[in-house]
Amino acid sequence: MLWVKTFHILFVASWFAGLFYLPRIYVNIAQAEDPAVRLALVGMARRLYRFMTILAFPALFFGLWLYLFYGIGLGSRDIWMHVKLVLVVVLLGYHLICRHYLIVFERQENKHSHVFYRWFNEFPVVMFLAITALVVIKPFY
Repeated sequence: MLWVKTFHILFVASWFAGLFYLPRIYVNIAQAEDPAVRLALVGMARRLYRFMTILAFPALFFGLWLYLFYGIGLGSRDIWMHVKLVLVVVLLGYHLICRHYLIVFERQENKHSHVFYRWFNEFPVVMFLAITALVVIKPFY
């Protein structure tokens, strides 16, 4: 079980690294005035999105493995896990919204300022804090 947990933590941390950095690239794209710079940044964003999507799958796989086969969070008193799973679903939605904004940038149809993307960039930090607190503190246990 410890190997499964280790791989889950590794892939979650890697996925979050992408979720932290991709919106930061969006800030730079929204600020870029030079079309060549914008094109290079969109290419970076596309490659990062692809890579972080690949990382999300094993993060989810190992998490479900811990949940279903080791029973972590399956108890009737483990409300923290249910809240965590809801937040993970919300995080998957955020991941998909990142894809939407990538498509918007690829089509050169962005209507948001760099300030919007700076605020958008804060969401995964809040999610990381909430999910980590739920796992470590187990406030509803």
